[in-house]
Amino acid sequence: MSRPVPKTPGASRGRTLGPGSTTEGRTAPPRTASRATYRLLTFVVASGLAIDAYVHWHLAPGFDGIRGAASPHISQGELFRLESVLALTAMLLVLRTHHRNGAVVAFLIAAGGLGAVLLYGHFDIGGFGPVPDMYEPIWYPEKTISAIAEAVAALGSLCLLWLASLNSNADS
Repeated sequence: MSRPVPKTPGASRGRTLGPGSTTEGRTAPPRTASRATYRLLTFVVASGLAIDAYVHWHLAPGFDGIRGAASPHISQGELFRLESVLALTAMLLVLRTHHRNGAVVAFLIAAGGLGAVLLYGHFDIGGFGPVPDMYEPIWYPEKTISAIAEAVAALGSLCLLWLASLNSNADS
């Protein structure tokens, strides 16, 4: 007479352990991100965006005199203020929504700002239309701080996206 074989956690897949059975064929459950990791990354991204916004807002008045050639004339200071508002908007999205769309917006704003500062810091592409020539090869402290904050926010938002994909894969 045989005894019933107790079910194991792998039994949901129709597997039971009996005499001579091993667990070698089982796959490990998918890893999910801890809530603390997600919160830490959210804080890192929000901090990078906040620093970016502050630096651009602080520097904007000094760049109001640099204007584009075509009408309407857009100043570099106005572009700095726009970057500041976009960074604050992305920061609020990341903090309030806890959704991958917020991380995507944060990545686009941070990576776009970093791309612009690196492009205009190394290449003189000139002005085009209403956008002024923003070539500036000098790296002063505020510019460096802003670039680092944008890089941290961009990398952090990519990590948030990666964690969101891990969690969605674990749910399916």
